[in-house]
Amino acid sequence: MNKANIGRFYNHAQDYLIIILGTLLYGFGFNAFILSNEVVTGGVSGICAIIYFATSIPVSISYFVLNLILLVIAFKILGFKFLIKTIVGVVSLSLSLSLFEYLFANHPLIDSEPFMSILIGAALCGSGLGLIFSVNGSTGGTDIIAMIINKYKNISIGTALFFCDFLIISSSYILFQNVEKIVFGFIEMGVSNYVLDLIINRNRQSVQFFIFSQKYEEIAKRIIHDMNRGCTFLEGQGGYSKQPMKVIVLLAKRSESLTIFRLVKDVDPNAFISQSNVRGVYGEGFDQIKT
Repeated sequence: MNKANIGRFYNHAQDYLIIILGTLLYGFGFNAFILSNEVVTGGVSGICAIIYFATSIPVSISYFVLNLILLVIAFKILGFKFLIKTIVGVVSLSLSLSLFEYLFANHPLIDSEPFMSILIGAALCGSGLGLIFSVNGSTGGTDIIAMIINKYKNISIGTALFFCDFLIISSSYILFQNVEKIVFGFIEMGVSNYVLDLIINRNRQSVQFFIFSQKYEEIAKRIIHDMNRGCTFLEGQGGYSKQPMKVIVLLAKRSESLTIFRLVKDVDPNAFISQSNVRGVYGEGFDQIKT
């Protein structure tokens, strides 16, 4: 196995470890602070919570079964690479939910402060989902719908999830006949989506790269082919060496930064890269031109 393949293996392994960490955070927050307080959240986990309170079927089981159906949609629209990470996310979260179901046995970690429990649980769940989405993973469910919308429209994942979650949480009134639990559900949804967007939007900003490398043509081809991004060559001259050289200028989403660094390192480990944040990037592949 050459150095490039080792690097790719390490990158993929790192992504999957982050997905597993995210599912553990979500499973802990959901079982210890939310489900144990009989609060229904949004997404498929919320649907599974309703099923659990109505039939006593464990959330981990119904969650896994429902996601099998949605995985077909992910395969057709989001691609095979996304499907692999989604399967890992679904299986990992199902196991995480099962583990914490066993550990907490539907008993809240904080008995006397349900509101505080909801806030802590929402922050943990949002952080877990944020970590998963940050490496282009998914836990399935309504996340798949949100990722599809986010792929084709400039709508944040949190906003896309909001509309699905609103309907699911509201429907829990039929089961509990308790407005307070619905309010707690909406609080959980708001805090979770806020934390999720906070983590995701950190990587949604646009960035500008200046890439200095003798292998500029190969790097440019990889950028165009692998990332479907355009780039520009600038004529440059070394201040010390006085040698002519090409400089690659590239505008991309911040979420693509890691992929760009990995790509350049694969082609030329000795390349010099400058990255800076930019605001107001408009045109194809970015925001529409605003007037």
